Amino acid sequence: MTTMDLEIANARYAGLRWNSPLSEEHADDLIRRLDISPSSTVADLGCGWAELLIRAVTPVGARGIGVDIDRNALQRGREAAEVGGARITLLEQEASNYRDSADRVICIGSSHALGGTSAMLKRLAEIVPQGGRVLVGDMCWESAPTEEARSMFGEEIPTLHGLVKRCREAGWMVLHLATADQREWDTFESSHRAGLREWIIANPRDGKADEIRAQQDEREDRYLTVYRGVLGFAYLVLSR
Repeated sequence: MTTMDLEIANARYAGLRWNSPLSEEHADDLIRRLDISPSSTVADLGCGWAELLIRAVTPVGARGIGVDIDRNALQRGREAAEVGGARITLLEQEASNYRDSADRVICIGSSHALGGTSAMLKRLAEIVPQGGRVLVGDMCWESAPTEEARSMFGEEIPTLHGLVKRCREAGWMVLHLATADQREWDTFESSHRAGLREWIIANPRDGKADEIRAQQDEREDRYLTVYRGVLGFAYLVLSR
């Protein structure tokens, strides 16, 4: 990877606090509902740069384990954990290869890495002992999708009720359910583009600037015309 390619890779998520539509206030509420204690082990499958994991374990001194395949994101997480004094270990591996147990698990936006929503819920039941808790974040349809939206995101996305039914079928009880609101979505989508757009501003004559601008404009157009207000994102705290 060239120096410029690394700059672009780092810029891709530079504007995001975490890679999902989630406000800080909402994140703090979800963490509180996980009921983490100093003796807890918290695993985050598909942790990215582990911002949410760091925030979850640091105040109580719990142990955290993050798993992801994005090396650059993991390095960002390690640097943040060192600064914040978090007790976390970040592993560069597929989430599906995680075999240890944990009494608290976070899996947000990573159901695909575990074979889809139903497979994820089944796998989490193998990792978390009876009485443990998981925080799941997954896509659902907020309103009836158009054919274009279905084509973009696939046929496996459930309605919110369908997502809850899948949780029950896997043996989970829903302790808390909330969905991302429109402001969280708009902030997430804007922040997702912000890092690369700042890079374009700083590197207007680079040969990749026009290509990246076109890619970001296309994503913005699709958000505004295809899935804004249609695609939802649900956060569920589950136990069994």
